[in-house]
Amino acid sequence: MSKSPRSSGAAGQIRIIGGQWRGRKLPVPDSAGLRPTTDRVRETLFNWLAPDIQQARCLDCFAGSGALGLEALSRFAGSATLLELERPVAQQLTQNLQTLRASNGKVIQTNTLQWLSQTGEPFDVVFVDPPFRKGLLQETLTLLEQNGWLAAEALIYVESEVEHGAPPVPACWDLYREKIAGQVAYRLYQRQQGDV
Repeated sequence: MSKSPRSSGAAGQIRIIGGQWRGRKLPVPDSAGLRPTTDRVRETLFNWLAPDIQQARCLDCFAGSGALGLEALSRFAGSATLLELERPVAQQLTQNLQTLRASNGKVIQTNTLQWLSQTGEPFDVVFVDPPFRKGLLQETLTLLEQNGWLAAEALIYVESEVEHGAPPVPACWDLYREKIAGQVAYRLYQRQQGDV
C-alpha cells in the first residue's frame, strides 16, 4: 500500500530543507497514519510564506513528524506551538526541539480539536495537515476561526485529500495559493480583516 515500506518497523526521518538548520536530519517515530509533508510540497509552501514567516507566531495543529513547525523555526519564525495526540510522537518532537536548541518551540500532547475548543490566542501562521480520512479538517477550520486562534491577517495552510475538493472555509478566508501533488491538495489561505 505504502510507496516506501519501512524496514522492520524502524523509525524514519525528516530533513529540514531551508534556513538555519538546513540539511539537518531528525528522527521520526513509526506511527500509524504519520505522513510527513514531502520536501517538494514544503519547499513550495515555504516559498509562499517567505515574506511572512520571520518572527511569525506559528501553530502546527497536527504536528506528526514536526516537518512544518520545525521548518518554520529553521526559517526564523518567532515561535511555533506543535500539537500532537500520540505520546511517543510528542516525546520525539520535544527531543528534536532540544537537539536543535529551539527554545522558541513547544510541543503540547493533546487532542487538537479539544485544544482548539477553548478560547485562543492569535497566531500569524497556522498549519492544518490532519491525518487523512478521519473527518477532522472541517471542524478544525471552524474552531480556528470561531475561537480567536487567528491573527487579523493570518495565513492558514491546509493539506487535504484531492478527492474531497477544496474544503469549505470561513467567508473571511481568501484562497492565496493552491497546488496538487499526487493525491494531496495543498492550499494557503489568507484571513481578511473586517470582511465579516
